[in-house]
Amino acid sequence: MSLSDHRWTAAFLAVSILFGGTFVAAKAGLADVPPLLLVAVRFDLAALVLGGYVLYTHDWADLVPRTRGDIAGILAAGVFAIGLSNGLLFLGQGSVTSGVGAILFALVPIFTPLLAGVLLSDEQLSATGAVGTLVGLVGVGMVIEITPATLRATLSGGAAIVLAGAVSLALGTVLIRRSAPRLSSTARTVWALPVSAALLHALSMATGESVAAATWTASALLSVAYLGVFAGALAYILHFNLLDAVGATRSSLVFYVSPVVATLGGWLLLGESLSAMTVAGFGVIVVGFGIIGAPELAPLARRSRHRLRAWVREHGFDGGDVLRSGH
Repeated sequence: MSLSDHRWTAAFLAVSILFGGTFVAAKAGLADVPPLLLVAVRFDLAALVLGGYVLYTHDWADLVPRTRGDIAGILAAGVFAIGLSNGLLFLGQGSVTSGVGAILFALVPIFTPLLAGVLLSDEQLSATGAVGTLVGLVGVGMVIEITPATLRATLSGGAAIVLAGAVSLALGTVLIRRSAPRLSSTARTVWALPVSAALLHALSMATGESVAAATWTASALLSVAYLGVFAGALAYILHFNLLDAVGATRSSLVFYVSPVVATLGGWLLLGESLSAMTVAGFGVIVVGFGIIGAPELAPLARRSRHRLRAWVREHGFDGGDVLRSGH
């Protein structure tokens, strides 16, 4: 299945928009609800919605975990890929803009092969992968505008917490692959969401968050509804179908469109802005991913060029026409 198919292109754009909106909705909800409680309630709702959908569309036999790998995969997803990653994101999001949070999470496709090289015996980090990782880390330094004078404050601030969330998501992804589960990704997520919700409720209580401290304003309720239904259940359904259809590398491009959505949403709805250095740093992160993903992305780029040339010929254009038109 190719990403060029209209159905999967639409799914890709939808997931990018839904995930990008997560950072804006989280920022808005954090004004009224403690962070870990907010994300716990998000996954309460997502578990109910996604669970209902899957029970309606799947046979129960397809949902039952049957192997140790299935159980390990569910725990890896519930604890690391969903639970801790989102908990850390929401904890750090309160002190960084929506766009910066999304850009830091764009490092997931860079961290994943790095951790896979350490934890998976059949995947070793190549020299190209190491270069791409280093380039991506340079981009991170630019995004959070780290300097020797601000190093200590930066490493203990919200940006570092969000970055830890990105590492948790990458680690969870690698641990899922290591566990070699037989369950489908959708079925695994149905089990993982309640695990995530329970973990986050426990962490919320352990850190002293109080339900009484939450103010359930209209803004907070809209935030939870969006995070649970749209950026939770619906986005996960689309994302895992996209993952199965086009593969991990291509589907991970979602992480590079989401920051655009998050930045525009933060600007339009929350009055946020980004510095030129942050935008440049995001560009460097994209270059780092391009270096790592070059073996898989190069054939896609060649096919895209061939289709563009075919479209140009079909519509009667040539290089001279384009030049004479001034475009």
